[in-house]
This record gives sequence, C-alpha cells and structure tokens, in this order.
Amino acid sequence: MTSDGTEGEEISRGPQGDRVRVLSRRPKVFRSIDSDGTSTSTSTRPSIHYEAPPEFRKAKLLPYELYVPALNLLISLLTLGTTSNPPRPAFLPPSQHLALAATLAIHPSFTTRALSEDRLQASVLALRYLRLVLSLVGPINGTLQGAFAFSTVGITSRRGAARRRTTGDHASPTKNELDSINSELANAGSVWAKAQDFWHVGGWAFNCSVLHKRRWERWQPWLEYMIDVLDKDWTLRALMHTEDEDSEEDPRESSIIVRYLSAGDTIARQERRILRAIFADGSSRSTAEFPEIWRNETKERKKDADIKKSESKLDIEADNWGDYMHNEASSSSGLESTPPPESPTKSTSADSMASIPDVSAPLGGPQSVILRFRLLSLLSTVSVFLPDNFTPLATLYDLFLEHIRPLALPQFFLLVSPSSMQHLHLSAASSITQLILRSLIASSAPLPPTDDLTQDTLDRCYLRYPANTGSISDNAKVSLCVETLLRLLQKHCGLDWSQDFQESVEKGIEAREQKAKKAGKGKGKGNSEGTDERIWLRGSAGRIQRLVELIRDQQGETEV
Repeated sequence: MTSDGTEGEEISRGPQGDRVRVLSRRPKVFRSIDSDGTSTSTSTRPSIHYEAPPEFRKAKLLPYELYVPALNLLISLLTLGTTSNPPRPAFLPPSQHLALAATLAIHPSFTTRALSEDRLQASVLALRYLRLVLSLVGPINGTLQGAFAFSTVGITSRRGAARRRTTGDHASPTKNELDSINSELANAGSVWAKAQDFWHVGGWAFNCSVLHKRRWERWQPWLEYMIDVLDKDWTLRALMHTEDEDSEEDPRESSIIVRYLSAGDTIARQERRILRAIFADGSSRSTAEFPEIWRNETKERKKDADIKKSESKLDIEADNWGDYMHNEASSSSGLESTPPPESPTKSTSADSMASIPDVSAPLGGPQSVILRFRLLSLLSTVSVFLPDNFTPLATLYDLFLEHIRPLALPQFFLLVSPSSMQHLHLSAASSITQLILRSLIASSAPLPPTDDLTQDTLDRCYLRYPANTGSISDNAKVSLCVETLLRLLQKHCGLDWSQDFQESVEKGIEAREQKAKKAGKGKGKGNSEGTDERIWLRGSAGRIQRLVELIRDQQGETEV
C-alpha cells in the first residue's frame, strides 16, 4: 500500500506463470446510460489486472453505446433466410430490445438534440428495423404487443423495480425481464414509461404537428409506424376470428388497439379523451392535457453544426473509435444535411406557392390529417365489431360531430372532403357526413329512414334544403356536405341524371344563397370574414353544378 493509503498492490503468479498485479484499493468502474444519453460511473469493487506476456496484445473493452452496429446486426439477423423457399424462421431479440428501438427512434437525444451523427443514424436504423419486423414477421409473431406496452408506474431504480403494465400479454413482468437491459432508455426513460398511454403520445405528436415542426418531422414517421402496427394487428386477428368463428374467444379482443382503448380511465371518460387526442390542435388546453413526453423535449441544438462527426483517425487510448463499424450509408440514411442553394427561378416559384394559404396548417398539415383519419377509422371499426370493448358506433359518431362541426370553414372542408373521407370505410364516411349534415340542415328537411345512402335519399332529404340558420358559414357547410355525398355516391354507386335531379340541385343552391344573403345584410356582416365564407359557399355550388353537368354529359354519350 502507498504512503497515502489510497492504493496498494500485490504481485503473484497467474495460472500460466504470468505476473498478476492486484490493485487492492482501486475500484472497478461500471457505466450506465441515463435517459439523456450521458454516462454515469459507479464504483463497486477492486479489480485484478494481468500483465500479459509480450506475445499477447493488450485488450480494451468496446464502448457501451454501439447502437449502430448492434442495429445493423439485428437487421442482418432478421433478413437472413428471407430468400429461402420456404423462408426460414427469423431471429428476434427479446421484446425489451424492440421497446428500446422504439425509444431510440424518437428520443430527443437521438433526433433533434443528437450530438453525434452516429446517434442520428441509430434513430433512423431503429425505425427501419421495427418496420422490417412488422413487414417480415408481423405484429403477433414479432411480440409487438408485449414490446409496445405502456406502464402506469415508472421504474424506481436503475436496476429495475417491478412495475405494473396496463397493456401487453404479460401483466406482471418478472425482475429478470426488467433487468435485461441496464439502460434508463430501456426502462424509466423510455417512451413507454414516460407517456401515460398511447393517446398521450398521439395527442402530443399532433400538438407538435402544429407547434413544433422539427419534432413533428420525427414524430410523424414514428406515429405512422405505430398506426401501421395497430392496423395490421387488428387485420390479422380479424382473419383469425373469421377462420375460427366457433371459438369462444374472439382474438380481436386481445388486439393492441383494444388494449390501448381499454387502458386507463373509465370508458365514458376515456372515449372523450381519445377524441381530444386525435383532434389535438396545439391550443393551450390541448398542450396542458397532452404535454411533452420528455422534459424540454422541444429544445433544439443551437445549430446543426453542433453535430460532431466521427473522426476518421482511430485513437483507442483516447477513447476515440473513429469510423469503427461506421458505413457510408449514414450520408443517405435520411439524416439532416445542408440543402443545395436554390436557383432564382425555384425561389420565385416557392414564393408564389407560399402565397397560397394552407388550409391544413391549423391541423398540422396534410400528413397530420391523414394520420388523424386513420385513427378515426380504427375507432370506427372497433365500435362496429366490439362495441362492448369501447363504445357504440352512434356514440362515437356523436363525438366526431362535436369536434368537426365547430371548425372554421377551411378546416371543416378539409375533414369532410372526399379526399379525406377516403381514409374511412365507405359506410363510415357516408354516415358521418350525413350526421353532420342533419345537424346543420333546415328542420323542414325530412329525416332519412336509415343511413343507407341512395340517390332518392339524397334528392328527398338533402339536395333541396338550406341550413337551419341564416349563417353564411352554416349554409356553406351544408353545401360542402351535400357535395361530398354527391361525390361519394357518384364514385361508388353512380348517379343518374334527370331533369328532376337537375332541378333539385339548382333549387338547393338557390335556397342556400338566398338564406345566406339575409345574414349578409346584418350589422357588421360586410367584413372580410363574411366575404371569405361566401367564397366557400359559391365555390361549393359551382363544383356541384359542374359535377351534375359531367353526369349529364356522360349519360348522354352512353345513350348515343
């Protein structure tokens, strides 16, 4: 031992005659990785160091965070044997590794706040790997239900105290399962532990689509993947039910989407919260109910130059691993790069496009709208086949109405337009549009006996009538709903032109125009807002007239 008592050594012979130096007071250092990606060192016990004979090379442990080579290895193992006939079974890691990959794909320290190019590449590879698992193995064989289970109680220690899961195949994971990955990112720092449930994640992601575009660039592909998982898992279980309808158990009741719907609060309160998450718009109320997943998640790097590229020089002694197992694919893996300078022509074109208003902006853009509709479609499907597991279809559609009807005209048009409704099943699109229309149309319009849409129902109950108020906005919304029903019927069933049909269309256009004119004569109605609303009303009327003319011309050509 030295004079200060901090370190001593003993020299003895190893099993092969080599000298062994025992450092009796120098502790061995272990590292763990926190949720922000930083390393934490802890000391435990003295270590033994062998002085190897000259013919042996010195050795040094690999660094802890080899995410890129690990993910590349997992991808290679997964795709191995796909060309065999029949394909060989795929090699998959335990579900905890899949859960970790999902966190790496979206965690701020690997995306918007990544301080190295390797971390950015790891997030891209993680999502790529998860997509391969879904496409090659599927959600059931891939154990994605267990991997993508949210926990209501965080892990209290880094070594992993037992926690209760609200979703997944195993209600009480064993301690060995929790200890399998000694990283906070795989435990208390994961998206599965930080978020309350899937709807918290979805609500926050949609808030980002409106407020935090850089985060939305990362959340959008992640959320799209999760919806793909929910969709494919339900489809497979529905097929299993069809093949064995006599079974007492319905495999659809064990689907991931049903687990997400039934987790948490009572159904009556949960269904409204789910709809609020899907229609999250970045408002103060929405961000309060669906806050960020990680602390300071939206905080970004000061500039992209802060990303440190790996040095090409290998310096093991300095812990610089350079381009170790680093391939050139990172340059084309979707990582951020400086765009080339634009030509004057392109800049002028971009400026002119920027002057066109984006009606989808208040809802986060076109991709955000598509994902919202995909979730609405899933909810509608579950309500049709398993109403006891979620909510009856009529109740669900009433909730749709609560969120869609009050929207401003541009966003209302975006949601009820045929291009958006195509993401729903035809019967759902027709029923929802009719429900919205009946809440707006004049009380003199007769109620249809059922939601089954026919040309006769369209003519008798909808075409001829204005809104139940003199509001320009309400009359424009009635016109937009009528337009959508016309296009849905024409596309999927076909419409027959007749003089009576033409007169019904013209009568309805005139009725809505005249009722809206009364509103325009009121005090303060000559403002730009009223002018914009009238543009929407007349624009819809013009499109309806052109559609009817097209039907007439096509029918005339057929008769000739």
